[in-house]
Amino acid sequence: MANADPARPVPTASSGRNELMLRVLSGLVLAPLAVGVAYLGGWMFVAFWGIAALTVLWEWCTLIAADERRTVLLAASPAVLLAVLFAGASAPGPEGDHSVRLVAGVTLLAMGMLASAALAPSGRRAWTAAGVPYAGLLGMAPIVLRNDEQFGFQAIAFLFAVVWATDIVAYFVGRAVGGPKLAPRISPKKTWSGAIGGTLAAIAAVLVVAMAVGLANVVALGFIAAVASMFSQAGDLFESAVKRRFGAKDSSHLIPGHGGLMDRLDGFVAAAVLAAVVGLLHGGVDEAARGLLVW
Repeated sequence: MANADPARPVPTASSGRNELMLRVLSGLVLAPLAVGVAYLGGWMFVAFWGIAALTVLWEWCTLIAADERRTVLLAASPAVLLAVLFAGASAPGPEGDHSVRLVAGVTLLAMGMLASAALAPSGRRAWTAAGVPYAGLLGMAPIVLRNDEQFGFQAIAFLFAVVWATDIVAYFVGRAVGGPKLAPRISPKKTWSGAIGGTLAAIAAVLVVAMAVGLANVVALGFIAAVASMFSQAGDLFESAVKRRFGAKDSSHLIPGHGGLMDRLDGFVAAAVLAAVVGLLHGGVDEAARGLLVW
């Protein structure tokens, strides 16, 4: 089949190996950084995910808002940043108003959506506005979990295990086994074999984490890991669909071998939001991580 885009070179085995090497090297730098910041917690963790959220918002607006991206960013960035800060301030404290601050953060995201929609190009208002909760919840969800002093780090380790195991194993199983395509119109390279392999790997990785930190009820944790893995893969497909709709291969070129930060965190944001919702419903604002991990 002829190359549909003459300006884009035909992929070769050598270019594929080079891209894989860049992905591995980038991962070797970013993974320890993410784990280290998660272990330290506190305002360093809040700052880390606040920067990530603002970067993803910038990539989203650049991709979708076109010539109005700067105007939209001026309106949306404060909402996302303040929402993340409110999530960081919602850790248990003597004031007892952390739940109110968390609700205030979500309210700010809603206000940011309205402002972004009003300033966005005609025909792209809904898509532009969607970037505010997408970026904001990316920042808020891991912070809500990490705020739990007893189980916060374990919950982030749970998330990393699910998302990284899903991503890595799905990639290699899909390449090795092949078979029917998962969503050929959205992401032609993804296969059902890779999706199943990634889900099984996520379950195995979480069981290893559970045994390492002494968590009980591995059946419940395995089930949550499987659902979170599916959410992670759905998040990956969603971001691929957005890029395809707006004619982009990558969200940006910030990370060698990965494209943009949104390309790297597309699965994480979906899994993290699911984990935070489960934790909040089961454990409350004070113990969201416990609510996720202890059954």
